[in-house]
Amino acid sequence: MNVFVLTSSRADYGIYLPLLKKIHAHHSFSLKLVVFGTHLSKFHGYTLKNIETDGFEVSAKIETVLASDEEESIATSMGLTMLKFATYWQQTKQEIDVVLALGDRYEMFAAVAASVPFNLPIAHLHGGETTLGAIDDKLRHSMTLMSKYHFTSTETHSLRVKELIGSDENVWNVGALSLDNLSTMQLLNAEEFKEKFLIDLSIPTILVTLHPETVAIGKNKKYAEATVAALTEASETYQIVITMPNADTAGNIIREEFLQFKENRKKVIIIENFGTQGYFTCIKYCAFLLGNTSSGIIEAASFGKYVVNLGDRQKGRLSGKNVINIPFDESQINSAIIKISQQKTELRDNLYFNGGASDKIISCLLDIK
Repeated sequence: MNVFVLTSSRADYGIYLPLLKKIHAHHSFSLKLVVFGTHLSKFHGYTLKNIETDGFEVSAKIETVLASDEEESIATSMGLTMLKFATYWQQTKQEIDVVLALGDRYEMFAAVAASVPFNLPIAHLHGGETTLGAIDDKLRHSMTLMSKYHFTSTETHSLRVKELIGSDENVWNVGALSLDNLSTMQLLNAEEFKEKFLIDLSIPTILVTLHPETVAIGKNKKYAEATVAALTEASETYQIVITMPNADTAGNIIREEFLQFKENRKKVIIIENFGTQGYFTCIKYCAFLLGNTSSGIIEAASFGKYVVNLGDRQKGRLSGKNVINIPFDESQINSAIIKISQQKTELRDNLYFNGGASDKIISCLLDIK
């Protein structure tokens, strides 16, 4: 069975990883890894090298990212992605048994949209979720409608997918795939992490990941300034480790604010890309997370970490008791940081865990063979 897997960024690759390993090792499957988007962008860390270091053979490399992050450039990049995938799907359509597509980013949407005239069997992961502060919300639901198979992260999301497609068929609640990494991946210890990234996690650390709100584009500079203002005060107590934003509309605004914040501050460290192992290790040892990334909603609870979730990017997504949702307001961010510093209980219940998502997906793929 030829399983084509679309990966457009470090984010979806890290989620896919445990499933990729099992597909690659399974005698019934032939893994065809299709790499595009920011994986091939040197500006965003050229994360193709992470895939190759992990030992996977790449079947196709499709360059789709433009240098600018303006609205027109994002739309043009979507069009370019569709054009290139139209050619790719035409060339490979006879080989395809199933195509795995994860998430909601515009690059992934464009690749899947180009498959529709070819009537390719798309298996969509993480459908049925809601993120009202990003255009991804529209793209995710559209991808659900363009897909034949559906692997969701909670039962609530399964019910939403069934509503959208008007059917109960081919919808499986498997849990969040990324959580399989916690049982299959050997994390670094603090000394190994320090040697690899030159970051001492024995110092109390806030792990920051902030992406633009692509619905309220004009407010992102204000949001970044409020975040940096709060982190300026927090840096008197904490080391600040910042992972840079994805290639979204207005992402460079946030990058510039963080780079200015970093200047002359030894306790502020900026990382373009940790890789999955490094990122999860940093979550394990950090004091808490701050920002608006899905990893704060989905993975952090399994590490017993509190999260200050900012703004509306993740608004509507189910979250646990470890998540404190607040607006981009300096005073409220500072208050949330103080509140977390006073918490003693670690909360490890994770509503996205369903016991081995990758094995469940493998089982479903074998059934549809």
